[in-house]
Amino acid sequence: VDMLALAAERGGNPDDPHKRQPLDFVLWQPSVDGEPAWESLWGPGRPGWHIECSTLALRELGTTIDLHGGGSDLVFPHHECEAAQSEAVTGEPFVRHWMHTAMVGLGGTKMSKSLGNLVFVSDLLKDWEAPAIRLAIVGHHYRRDWEWTDELLPAAAARLDRWRAAGPGDGSLDDVRAALDNDLDTPLALDAVDAAASSGTGVGAAAALLGIDLGEPLPRDG
Repeated sequence: VDMLALAAERGGNPDDPHKRQPLDFVLWQPSVDGEPAWESLWGPGRPGWHIECSTLALRELGTTIDLHGGGSDLVFPHHECEAAQSEAVTGEPFVRHWMHTAMVGLGGTKMSKSLGNLVFVSDLLKDWEAPAIRLAIVGHHYRRDWEWTDELLPAAAARLDRWRAAGPGDGSLDDVRAALDNDLDTPLALDAVDAAASSGTGVGAAAALLGIDLGEPLPRDG
């Protein structure tokens, strides 16, 4: 991976001629008109983006965080810079475990608030049950990029019907637990429930572990 290209794409400004090293990141920056500013040894300014997160984390959560998460697009530079500056101050590990979710796309483009290409659960609930929506989402591993399509919900609803037809029981429960213990492998967990349901074994307990209620279909919003 070209780190300079990533830094340029994600606000790192590697071409800034004032830097000693292209991947150096901002700790403190001059303020501009209309933005908050604080007095400092270098004149009025404000913290860099990464400093904001380190400051809040250290103040509210302490020196070392057990679990720190975010989107995979934050791994570099944001989280790497956040860890570097926090550990430089404290001399202690900043995070014990990192958990980064992959990107979800729509029409070939990453979903993002800035682009306005979001799919809202509140809208989906007008036509689909909540358990079907959950199944459509957890059918993808959290660390792998995937694309939202119109075909996902009909397929998830059909899967939900098959699980309901299998009825209550603890079929595949151990396999689901093992899959979730293995880096939260939800696609593998769903496959295990599918196999049990296809064999006629009840899967209510395994579904419940995945947050899926196999009770009667719920009324839809709207």
